[in-house]
Amino acid sequence: MNKLFLRGLIVSLSVLAMAGMTACSSTDSAKPGTTSGSAQAAQGMSNRKQTASAIRKAQTQSQSSLDALRRGESPTTAPGSALKEIYFDFDRYDLSSDARGVLKASGEWLKSNPAVRVEIEGHCDERGTNEYNLALGAKRAQAAKDYLVSLGVAAGRLSTISYGEEVAVCHDKNESCWRRNRRDRFVALAPKPGV
Repeated sequence: MNKLFLRGLIVSLSVLAMAGMTACSSTDSAKPGTTSGSAQAAQGMSNRKQTASAIRKAQTQSQSSLDALRRGESPTTAPGSALKEIYFDFDRYDLSSDARGVLKASGEWLKSNPAVRVEIEGHCDERGTNEYNLALGAKRAQAAKDYLVSLGVAAGRLSTISYGEEVAVCHDKNESCWRRNRRDRFVALAPKPGV
């Protein structure tokens, strides 16, 4: 009896599978002036490949400052990255005209690569308490996020984190070093599942 049941089940599944393949097949008998299903699929595949390429490029050029520090690497942005760092004056979180120019270029790149998500890291120099610098770093990251959103980048694609003074790129005790540490850094993240 079990063998008879299994044969019936196998035949039924085979028939269902063949019916499913027939229902899913399509012909490319598109009307003139319209795009066929296969052409649309090819275009979609091309767009997905371009987006994936942009994400990979951004991710290979950006990694979390904390991840870089853990690996003993410099927590700086690669020179060829599309997302450049911006810098701040001492004890300030307002955006300079230079920072706005860098953010405009980053905003254009982000708008042309809509699957890329970015984490904005706020950093400070060593002067001030840890708590104060964490708060200041958060304000710096938020200022950059707000500006990018005003340029048309979706807020849901941007997240912020503050490292305060904890992830310095320079450890000398002078103004030129401190200036390099007062920055926002932009790290490309993998797209959310389903995007």
